[in-house]
Amino acid sequence: MKDFVKMVLAVMCGIFLMGIVCFILTFGMIGSMAAAGSSKPVLPKSGVLKIDLGKIAIGEQTQESNPFGNMDPTALLMGSVDSKDIIGIWDAVQAVNAAAEDPAVKFIYLCTDDNTTDVAILGELREALSHFRTNSGKAVVAYMENPGAATYYLASVSDKIYMASYLGLTPQFTGVGTQMYFLGDLLKRFGVNMQLIRHGKYKSAGEMYTRSSSSPENREQYQRMIDSMWETLGGTIAEARGISLAQLDDAISGLKLRLPQDFVTYGLADELLDRDGLEAKLATLAVEDEYDNIDWISLPDYAAAKLVPTKARQKIAVIYADGEIIDGKGKANIAGDRFASIINKVRADSTVKAVVLRVNSPGGSVTASEKIKDALDKLKADKPVVASYGSYAASGGYWISNNCEKIYTDAATLTGSIGVFGLVPDFSKTAKDIAHVGVESVTSHKHGDMLGLMRPFDADEYDFMLTGIEAVYDRFTTIVSEGRGIPKETVDAIGQGRVWTGADALKINLVDEIGTLEDAIRFAAVAAGDGDLAQWKIKGYPAPPTVMEQVMEMIGGDNSSEDALVSALRGITQPRVLARMDNEIRVR
Repeated sequence: MKDFVKMVLAVMCGIFLMGIVCFILTFGMIGSMAAAGSSKPVLPKSGVLKIDLGKIAIGEQTQESNPFGNMDPTALLMGSVDSKDIIGIWDAVQAVNAAAEDPAVKFIYLCTDDNTTDVAILGELREALSHFRTNSGKAVVAYMENPGAATYYLASVSDKIYMASYLGLTPQFTGVGTQMYFLGDLLKRFGVNMQLIRHGKYKSAGEMYTRSSSSPENREQYQRMIDSMWETLGGTIAEARGISLAQLDDAISGLKLRLPQDFVTYGLADELLDRDGLEAKLATLAVEDEYDNIDWISLPDYAAAKLVPTKARQKIAVIYADGEIIDGKGKANIAGDRFASIINKVRADSTVKAVVLRVNSPGGSVTASEKIKDALDKLKADKPVVASYGSYAASGGYWISNNCEKIYTDAATLTGSIGVFGLVPDFSKTAKDIAHVGVESVTSHKHGDMLGLMRPFDADEYDFMLTGIEAVYDRFTTIVSEGRGIPKETVDAIGQGRVWTGADALKINLVDEIGTLEDAIRFAAVAAGDGDLAQWKIKGYPAPPTVMEQVMEMIGGDNSSEDALVSALRGITQPRVLARMDNEIRVR
């Protein structure tokens, strides 16, 4: 029976994979013919640089456009394709910098609706746009139909903010917030007993599966994270628009931003325009007689055309630690063995004179984190290593990076989470009372079936698991103490699994400076002996995935269904550093 099921699954996966591959080959042939004779986009003699967040997403690294979008096979079968070009934050910032010095770029037109980029990365783009205005004297103009907190935060950098004369039925600019979900009661109804072992009263990842509401400590840390984010976003918006934060808070808390005119009344928009009015305004700004005469330049095209790799031999390596930290050598996420190997190759490359570790991770495997940290420590002994944080540098993400020479973070980055937890489900009641399945264990020793998932831990077994958790937590606080030069007692006090925003992490010495990836690269260049970036080749590691690799990852790579299930169960039963924040806060 088992072999028959495996055979059926293999046939189904094979048919699905064959269809995907055929489509890709056909699509690739068409794309290759369309691109024949041109290695990069041809730009107009002059035009307007358009940054449309409805059509592009700003990510960690620039990727080949995936015709299937960022979705799973189920979404593909349902016909739900939502594909956006992904341009890396470094390329996006360098393109904006190049536009500041390019007389062919008249101004930047920013469209923020339908944004899917995280607020921390938007903060880096906003910084680049601010420099563009200051350094070039050229304008940034924004247009919005449905402003949200994060998108308005980005748009507030503009010289002028134009809004549609209508709003969607549900205005989104009502503050910053998130929702926490708790499955404890539901799992109990299905007979599942989730056994949580942790060190850190704020280490709340497991609470989602064990409780029906948040603990006081979890509520406290979430409220502080939200408040800190709003201090950053709200304070920046108020300053940019020349109003007080109190006025902005009053408008939002009082639900006074109901209609488009309200945004003008409260100083959050400069003018309301219908489509004809917007086109006329843009034509005037572009010094064109008609809107149709404007030559538009997309950000990805501009970056592809303008960002020509330098011929400099000496390199600054940017190692992108993007995703969950996992065991093994896989290409998805931050696989411990694979990343350690990449770091070792960078260390051995004599042309690499400094390294920036770009971290965008909520954490993951303790074992993989240790392997990566060991490789980074050896790298740091040979070359300057600087850290730059994206949206997350929590738990394992902080574990691997806290020993860097300097740490830059965005004010809204979620970091810290110095704590450990293990979560082991017990399905005995599910099997007996719901599925009516009898389970018997036969073992050589008393506790041989303790991780069989079919009975609860006894007191000795819980203590056994807790010993491992405590040992990992002690290791975590020790490396943070050594890496940051903080007494271990202080690390424990600010640890306990608590997650901090970058702005608050700076106050407690978990990071060194609020800054961007560009700031980190410039610091690394100075540390390597030459602060002129034009003299350096900036090379990213690992190389971003190709379209084929993206699709193969989407449909499960080369793992069989059985192997994937075993891996999933192993991940559940082994104690580990926070593998995923219990509820990731994403402000868009």
